[in-house]
Amino acid sequence: MLKGKEIVLGVCGGIAAYKAAEFVRLLVKQEARVHVVMTQNAQKFVTPLTFQTLSGNPVVTDPFALLEETQIGHVALADLAQLIVILPATANIIGKIAHGIADDFLSTMVMASKAPVLFAPSMNVNMWESKALQENIRILVERGYHFMEPGEGELACHWYGKGRLAELGDVLEKVEALLSPKDLKGEKILVTAGPTQEPIDPVRFITNYSSGKMGYALARVAKRRGAEVVLVSGPTTLPLPRSDIHLISVKTAEEMRRAVFGNLKNCSVVIKAAAVSDYRPKEVSSSKVKKTASSVSLELERTKDILGELGQKKGGRILVGFAAETGELVSNARKKLKEKNLDLIVANDVTKPGAGFATETNQVKFLYPSGEIKDLPMMSKEEVAQVILDEVVRLLQRSKKVKMAT
Repeated sequence: MLKGKEIVLGVCGGIAAYKAAEFVRLLVKQEARVHVVMTQNAQKFVTPLTFQTLSGNPVVTDPFALLEETQIGHVALADLAQLIVILPATANIIGKIAHGIADDFLSTMVMASKAPVLFAPSMNVNMWESKALQENIRILVERGYHFMEPGEGELACHWYGKGRLAELGDVLEKVEALLSPKDLKGEKILVTAGPTQEPIDPVRFITNYSSGKMGYALARVAKRRGAEVVLVSGPTTLPLPRSDIHLISVKTAEEMRRAVFGNLKNCSVVIKAAAVSDYRPKEVSSSKVKKTASSVSLELERTKDILGELGQKKGGRILVGFAAETGELVSNARKKLKEKNLDLIVANDVTKPGAGFATETNQVKFLYPSGEIKDLPMMSKEEVAQVILDEVVRLLQRSKKVKMAT
C-alpha cells in the first residue's frame, strides 16, 4: 500500500524523538520513500545521521536548505509530499501551525503544502490538558488536519496520565488509511474470520488451524478504504485490526451463524473468510471426559451451512467465499461457487508452502460464475486483501449499473 509513496516525517524536540527512528524503519519496510525534517531541538535527542541511515535520504535541518542545489527546500518537499507526519508533535509545533507561524523549515513546509498532515503528539500530561493546546488542536482539526490520540500511562517526566506517543503500529495504520482510496465509502461490509471451536466437554473442543489473519487483513483494508466494517471472529490470538471496526467475538459455528444473520441488515458485501467447523459433537459432556478406556468414539453431526444460507438469502448483496483445499482445487472451488450462489470464490491450496494457515503470505485463485479463473502470485495476506477488495469494488459498480439500467 505504501510502496513508492512520498512521506515527509517531521521530528520535533521531545523525548519520544527516538521512536521516530523506529517509525522510519517501519515506513521503509513498507517500501515508502521517507524524507525526514528535524527541528533544531530534535537534534538534541537524535542525530540526523540516524535518520539518514534509516531512510536512505538526506535529512533536512537547515531552515534555508536547498534541495538539489537549486530548489527551495521547504517548497520542494511541500510539493513532493503525499503525506506529512509530525512525530513526535510538540505543543510548540501544534501552536505555531495553528496560528500561522512559519519560523523554521518544518513549520514553513507545512504551510506551503497541500498534502494531508498527521500529528502524533507526545508531551507532559499537564501540557496536553492545557486549554491553549486543546484550543489549538480544535482549530487544526476544523481545518482538516489529522491527529493521533496520545496514550495514557507513566510519562518520561514521571507524571502519570495522557501524553504518551501513540503506538507506532496505530500510527502506521492511520498513515495507510490516509493514503488509501475511499472507494468503499458508504458500503457496509461484514467479514468473518478465524476458526470455530465445537466443545466436546468443558476442557476440550474440535477446531482447525485457521489463524484469522486473512479475515483480519480484509477487515483492516476495507476500513481503510472507507467502509463500515463488522468483523465476526472466532477465537484468535490477533489484536483488533482497528478500534473503529465493530468486532463480534464468537466461538462455535452456531454462534457465528447467529452473529452473521443478526448483523446482516444494511450490509452490501459479505466476505466469509472464516474456517467454520463442518461437524460438531452430537452430545457435549457437562463434565470432563476421563481417560478410562483405551479408545473413545465421538458421534458428530453437521453444523448449519452459513455460506449456503447466505447464498439463498443474499438478495442484491455481493457474496465472497473461500475454498481452502488440499487437492482438486479448481473443481472443488467451482462446485462450491455454484452451490453457494457466490459472486466470487477465493481458492487456495493449503498444502503449498507459504499459502496455508497461520502464514503471512498466500497464493490464491479467483473463480467467477462466468467460468473465468484469475491466478494471483504469492503475496502478503494484506496484498491479497487489497486485490479481493478491488474485485469487490468492481462487482459493486457492475451491480449498480445493472440496477440503474432496470
